[in-house]
Formats: sequence, structure tokens, C-alpha cells
Amino acid sequence: MKTGQIDLHVHSTASDGTLTPTELAAEAKKQGLLAFALTDHDTVDGVAEARTAAQSAGIELVPGVELSTEYKEKEIHMVGLFLDETNPRLLKHLTHFRDNRKNRNLKMYELLRQEGFDITKEALQEMFPDAVLTRAHVARFLLDKGYIKSISEAFEKYIGDGCHCNVPREKISPQEAIELIHHAGGKAILAHPILYHLSDQRLRELIADCLDCGLEGIEALYSTYQPGDERYIRSLAEEYGLKLSGGSDFHGSNKPHIRLGSGTGSLAVPYEFLEELKKDIS
Repeated sequence: MKTGQIDLHVHSTASDGTLTPTELAAEAKKQGLLAFALTDHDTVDGVAEARTAAQSAGIELVPGVELSTEYKEKEIHMVGLFLDETNPRLLKHLTHFRDNRKNRNLKMYELLRQEGFDITKEALQEMFPDAVLTRAHVARFLLDKGYIKSISEAFEKYIGDGCHCNVPREKISPQEAIELIHHAGGKAILAHPILYHLSDQRLRELIADCLDCGLEGIEALYSTYQPGDERYIRSLAEEYGLKLSGGSDFHGSNKPHIRLGSGTGSLAVPYEFLEELKKDIS
């Protein structure tokens, strides 16, 4: 059995990270990681590049995605690992999500202009060429233009959930996300469950509903978890027969306090997590 550290939750410029897939592979090598999973939001566009770069760097690349879902009026994220990024049904769904995101973004830009910000799709595309534009890019744009003093200010005052300039996006259910991941040959992992601030009863209901659709794993290690959080999720994983996963949720300078592999400094996801997750993959 290999010993060493991995990171199974990482974002690139294909969604809202600031390192390209190639740069991520180089950074993973620099940090001494044995493997990392590229799990961009609602896109697999960076996987092929990441795979080539990882092979050159001599590290393992896990093809993945992070899907946004809604469960009882709560946003829940589902990570898919080991999936086939060329799967036609997956690509069709992601294209639909991308088109919906573009329409949502245009409405958001108009609301921001009404607030006095000089922001357009063209200006964002010039600042972030080839990126799938998200709220993180909008926040970075407003910061770089001097309209706000921090990224958090953009979300707290303008584009965060419930704010005037935020436009809700279309979401699928966690069960639909699991089915889509399975159709693409992947394994479904419930991402950072502590972040949803669910009661123990509601989290158990979510896990039970997802288990009915074949949920395989849960993120027991995550950058912002406290020791008690990890113990709690590990106990739930054991109780419900879920495999363990973990990752930093690295976004580069969009989340400057999070480092690849080590999170805020104490994250250490063991390679054995990956070995367990890879079992039964055909």
C-alpha cells in the first residue's frame, strides 16, 4: 500500500480557480502529493489537460466534477470521482448548466449596473479569458476595479445568496446528481457536509435519501473542519457504510487561505482513502 497524501477536491481555471490544470499538476508535485482530483464546478473541461500534466509530473489524476444540487431548499454539492469526462449524457447536462449559468450571469450583471458598477460580460471575459464565469469571477472583478475592499464584501453586500444582485441558478436534486455521476462511470461523494449547517436529523435524512440512490462516500476531511467535525463525519460514514474522502477545496488566490493538499495547514488526506474508493471500479 502506498503511503502519502492526496487531495480529492480541487478547482482550476476551468471553473472558479486561479491555476490552470497544468499549473495545478505542477503545484501538486511541488507539495509532494501522490494524487489529486480535479473537481471543477459543473464542468469537466480541464480534465484532459490535467491528466496530461499529471502524467508528465508522475502523479495520479482522478477525473471529477462538483455538481450543485438542491435538497429541501438547501444547496448541497455532490462530487463525482473516477468519471468518464467524455460521457455524452454528462456533457449534455453540463452544457445545459453552462447555458443556464450564462443567462443567470447576464441578469446579475444588469442588477450590478443598476447599483452603479461598470460591469459587462465582455469586460469579465477580457479579465478571465477561457474561464467559465461564476460569482467568484464577478467578486474578483469588482475587487480589481476598486469597487469593493474584499472578496467577502461582494458576497455579503451584492451577490451572495439572498442579496439584491444575486440571481438563483437552476439546480438538480442530489439524487439526480448521483444518477448522472453513476451514468458516467463515477462514484458519488457528498461534499463538505459540515458546511450546510444541518441538524443531525436533517443530515441523516440527506444521507439516507442519497444512499437509496447509491451514494458511495462522504468528505470526512476538509480544510475548515475542526477535530470534532471530522470525528462526527467519520462516525456517520461508519454507521451508514460510506467510504471516506477528503480535500482542500483549493481555488488558488480566490481562496488565498486554502493551500493545495494542506488546506489551512493541518489537512492530510491519506492515499488509503483513494485506494478504498477505487475498489470495485471496472
